[in-house]
Amino acid sequence: MMKALQQLTEKVLSGEPITKVEAMCLYQQPLDELCKSADAIRRHFCGNRFDICTIINGKSGRCSENCRFCAQSAHNHTGAAQYPLLPEEEIIAQAKRNQERGVLRYSIVTSGKRLSDGEVEQMCWVVQEIKRTVGISVCVSFGLLDKRQFRKLKEAGVTRVHNNLETSRRNFPHICTTHTFDDKVQAIHAAQAAGLSVCSGGIMGLGERAEDRIDMAIELRRLQIKSVPVNMLNPIPGTPMENNPRLTVEDMRRIVAVYRFILPDASIRLAGGRGQLPDKGRSCFTSGANAAISGDMLTTAGITTQTDMELLKGLGYEVGLCNE
Repeated sequence: MMKALQQLTEKVLSGEPITKVEAMCLYQQPLDELCKSADAIRRHFCGNRFDICTIINGKSGRCSENCRFCAQSAHNHTGAAQYPLLPEEEIIAQAKRNQERGVLRYSIVTSGKRLSDGEVEQMCWVVQEIKRTVGISVCVSFGLLDKRQFRKLKEAGVTRVHNNLETSRRNFPHICTTHTFDDKVQAIHAAQAAGLSVCSGGIMGLGERAEDRIDMAIELRRLQIKSVPVNMLNPIPGTPMENNPRLTVEDMRRIVAVYRFILPDASIRLAGGRGQLPDKGRSCFTSGANAAISGDMLTTAGITTQTDMELLKGLGYEVGLCNE
């Protein structure tokens, strides 16, 4: 077992991609040794830089899509807040507050399948104001937009677009039926064609198998994604997944470690659900993960940025933008 781990570590360090069969083999390796190897790969390709971002729920609830995990879907009855686009001043003020806390990337996230052209125009103005008055790097998650809309956002000053695959191609129809896995891939291609960097990952604990997790990582590698959020399902009452079993720290360490082998130079970002972990993700940050979403999530409480900054300092990380 250990010999296979050593060989695959050397293969990745030499710059060769691992295969699906090899990734499945990694899933069976002793956890502590696997995580040590993943951490060595992280240091080799990414150094000690740690990419920390925050998000704002810029438009909430009443979403037309039927994602089975989501508090904001109109198909689920969760009591999540419902409001249209936040006032522009509020989004800008929050960007400023985050910058003052040392955060370098700020992501504006909106509910719904996609923003309308009018909403995109409104957000372009907000992004221009943030760039002019605050200077923080801006990421947006506005749904399944087209190349023309993405280009407008880039011209306004957006540097990165977020669009999760959520799970593997095989598992996707079990999670959502109002849009497809290919709709997601098409939007990613459109953002890349508009010259934007893309952040894309998924949620663990949706009932997927280890093979699904690996298939998604290999798809992300094929799409040349360099920022990969790894969310842990927070089962929300009122959603079809409210009774899904919660993943453990050990599950999450294994996932981020295997992802580091498949995506050696990416920012592997602990995202939603991290607050459920007893150590708030600390052990994942020595198992291959080197990025995080800090502060509150969209509909659930998160970990304060100050707590995260202290944790990262203790682990020897330097906060900085990665894979811009």
